[in-house]
Parts: sequence; C-alpha cells; structure tokens
Amino acid sequence: MISVRHIHKKFGKLEVLKDFNLEFDSGKSYALMGPNGSGKTTLIKIILGMVIPNSGEVFVQGESIEGNFAYRSNIGYMPQIGRYPDNIRIGQLFNMMQDMRPGIKDYDLELIEAFGLDKIMDKPMHTLSGGTRQKVSAALAFMFRAAILILDEPTAGLDPMAVETLKNKIKKERDAGKLILITSHILSELDELTDHAIYIHEGEVFFNDTISGLKDITGEEKFSTAIARLMEWSLKKKKKITDLSHV
Repeated sequence: MISVRHIHKKFGKLEVLKDFNLEFDSGKSYALMGPNGSGKTTLIKIILGMVIPNSGEVFVQGESIEGNFAYRSNIGYMPQIGRYPDNIRIGQLFNMMQDMRPGIKDYDLELIEAFGLDKIMDKPMHTLSGGTRQKVSAALAFMFRAAILILDEPTAGLDPMAVETLKNKIKKERDAGKLILITSHILSELDELTDHAIYIHEGEVFFNDTISGLKDITGEEKFSTAIARLMEWSLKKKKKITDLSHV
C-alpha cells in the first residue's frame, strides 16, 4: 500500500536517509523504531508530503505522491505534539477538518465519545491539558475512517484509562485490515499493537521482520530484550541485519 523507493534526503550536509527502501502492506501493523535522529520522523514527513526528498519516490496505493495531494485523504495522522490555533474551540476544529475533506461524510466519532470530548466542544484549545490535546489529535486521526493510520507516540501524555481506550481502538482498526504505522519509545506497547518491527539507524533500515520472528531467533520472550539482543549482535557484526536467517 505504501512503497518507499530509493529515498535520499539531506538537510545541508547532514544525510538523514540513505537510499532508503521500504514496503508497507495493508492489513499489517508496523512498529517504526530508532534512536533520536535516526530518520524515522523525516520518513513519516516524506510519506505525508511535508518534506520533499532529494531523490527517490513514494507510492501510496500504487500512485506516486509527487504533485498529488488527494492521497492524503486516505491517511489518518496523529502527530506526537498536535499544534492547533490557540483560540479555536474543539468543536470548531473538528468542523474545520471535516470541511477540508468534503468528500467524506461518514465520520468515526467513537473516540470523541469515549474520551468525553463531545461534552467539552466549546473549550478553546489553549485551555486544554496536554493529555486532552492528545485525545483531540487521536480523535482527528481516526475520524475519517482512513485506510492508512500513522500514529507518532500516540499514548504520550495520556492517563491510563485513555491509554487503554486508544489501544483498544488501534487493535480494532488493525483487525479490520487497516495499514498502521506506530512510533513509540514504549516497546511493550509496540509488542501489543504491532506485528512487524522496523528499526532505523543512521538513515538506513537496520532491521525489518516480524516481531514473532525476532523473538524466535533471539530466544527472548520480551520484545524489549529481543531488540536489545539483536542490536548487540548487529553491532558486533558491524553490518545491517535484514534477514534473520543469516544471524
């Protein structure tokens, strides 16, 4: 559903992505991991059309995104930090976003109701806590029933009940066959919500395989310790690991 082909991106002299290639298939959920500065945020912004690569191309549902804005209607995006006009009210924000996608009328309001946002529609965004702003971002990401969901640190700042609500929603959409990309520093959540692990290091794909396969080859039951073991092996070998059968 998303093909990233030979993407290269530099910011000045800093090479962020190096001949980068990835395939994301519908019906799968991917954990997108890597240390700060690894290039994962740049990759997400390139897929969203917010950053233009120096070379290479991205295809969404078989069509190049270059000069194409319509594909974005098939993506629900939840940023790590949602930035909205201070004085706009929650209800106004939802209405504005709906007006920007006039071709969509069948809205998913499940999270709006589950988070109780329908009871505070008149509150301006600048009065909201960080957690409530995160709930607004989550509700917007799922509102348009997009086939692709990109969730950047989705549970950051949420209270435990809200975390469980959002996790259950992600699982529901995953089971419905959506393509889901999740970045998170909470590996236990990625283990619970995703089935495929992608680790980016210094602008390159360092690891790309199933989570179950990763656990099998490392002999670890926990995702976090399996990732640690894999990184230890790969650093000793001083090369990328793209095929577990060669470890």
